[in-house]
Amino acid sequence: MYSVNTNANDTPATQWVLTLSCVDGPGIVHAISGAVVAAGGNIAESQQFASADTGRFFMRLQVEAIAQPETFEDRFTGALAPVTERYRMTWRLDTVGRPVRTLILASTATHCVNDLLYRRRGGQLPIEVPLILSNHETVRDIAEFYDVPFEHRAIGGPDDRAAFEARVLEAVDRLDIELVVLARYMQILSPGLCEALEGRAINIHHSFLPGFKGANPYRQAHRRGVKLIGATAHFVTTDLDEGPIIEQDVVRVDHSYSPRELVQLGQDEEARVLRRAVGWFAENRILADGDRTIIFR
Repeated sequence: MYSVNTNANDTPATQWVLTLSCVDGPGIVHAISGAVVAAGGNIAESQQFASADTGRFFMRLQVEAIAQPETFEDRFTGALAPVTERYRMTWRLDTVGRPVRTLILASTATHCVNDLLYRRRGGQLPIEVPLILSNHETVRDIAEFYDVPFEHRAIGGPDDRAAFEARVLEAVDRLDIELVVLARYMQILSPGLCEALEGRAINIHHSFLPGFKGANPYRQAHRRGVKLIGATAHFVTTDLDEGPIIEQDVVRVDHSYSPRELVQLGQDEEARVLRRAVGWFAENRILADGDRTIIFR
């Protein structure tokens, strides 16, 4: 299977990113390199990994055209075809720097939404956000500040939750959404929605799980005298908060930190970890290897 993407106005780009995976074996790198040369391209960046656990090979290339960039994509796709067929590769060809169309789901927390939109506006995060969907009004002013469409749909029971999820799927289809980000969206997604968004929905949570569940985890952590707090970004699956991990980070704390300070530090970590995960997804740096991820930084 494969997909080929161009930029928003269908003009040829001068650099492309190729990601691929297949059963490991001899000759793969040589064959891919040969396809690049045959198409008249040059490898600007190359990363690869062979998994001893699953026996699969993973690769990420950034390729630039030496001549005639306007026709390079067609030439490269043609040169790749026999290689991908021979090795039964799953592969994707995309343009470098193309903003990924991203739907943000939110609730009452503002830190992750604000960070994502700030980085997007500053050109530090290659995403395009055509809509924010939220079950609370809290982030409306942030969406308006960054000129991003905002839609509020309250969730008071099962029927409301089903309607919200139906709207998510409608937005994904109509807005050509490639990535859904749960930016501290505090609702559990149904198995049906998880399956529909498999591999393209990212969640963020504090790294106390499963130690401190439920309300006020930072207050629980303060009472227990934790020494490390952090955050985890992962793909959404039907197993709550147990999807393939994309990124994690921690910060050291001690007895002098109040619960409020722990919350502030934790939110900073959540925003940073989520930003990195979203950025890596947008740059085609994440490949799935069973229940874990391969990250080409």
